[in-house]
Amino acid sequence: MVNVLFDLDGTLTDRREGIVACLKHALLRLGRTCPADSELARFIGPPLQEIFGTLLGSTDSKDIDSAVTLYRQRFSSTGMFENSVYPGIHSALTTLRGSGAALFVATSKPQIFAQRIVEHFGLINYFSAVYGSELDGTHSNKSDLIAHVLKSESLSPHATAMVGDRAHDIVGAKAHGVFPIGVLWGYGSYDELIAAGATALCAQPALLNDILLSNFDSKRQCQANASERNMAIPSEGK
Repeated sequence: MVNVLFDLDGTLTDRREGIVACLKHALLRLGRTCPADSELARFIGPPLQEIFGTLLGSTDSKDIDSAVTLYRQRFSSTGMFENSVYPGIHSALTTLRGSGAALFVATSKPQIFAQRIVEHFGLINYFSAVYGSELDGTHSNKSDLIAHVLKSESLSPHATAMVGDRAHDIVGAKAHGVFPIGVLWGYGSYDELIAAGATALCAQPALLNDILLSNFDSKRQCQANASERNMAIPSEGK
């Protein structure tokens, strides 16, 4: 069985409006100048601590924690629902489930928010589980999160794919031997995903099933061929 881990923001849902508004809220409350909305949208995807470290030009944990707290104040009441499911996602998830794949959400977003979003937008029944970070930042690194999912669900990396729109999705997958698929409808560019080492790129949700079938069918064929070659090698002395 194939296992597929999905990023949330920029992969399943388009959260530009809510995230940009929450970033602006935090920066303005701290008395900082806000970049243009188009510039803020570039930060969708990475963990909040990383985002605010860059936006504030600071490594001071108190400054960063203050910004994260302000962000989450607006996000928890309003921002998480300023969101929409990308066209074609429901159909793609239905097809994948129908083909026997086990689906999981694996997002750097805190799990308590991710769970509410997936439920609110009617996606929860597609997924076996929703994984995210803790509020203290544990598992916010995508590589750590993927390791956590693999261990918790006893998944084989060689039978697992990671679908995401940013470099950290790809890098995290490759760190554990998981098949990395970069999607082009989110916030990461073609160049970003290629540079991160994406093995496959997907232009639209409807193509995901074909990409997964092609990759894992090829793997099974290679394994079968290797097995046949091993059986054909005579034992020494015979």
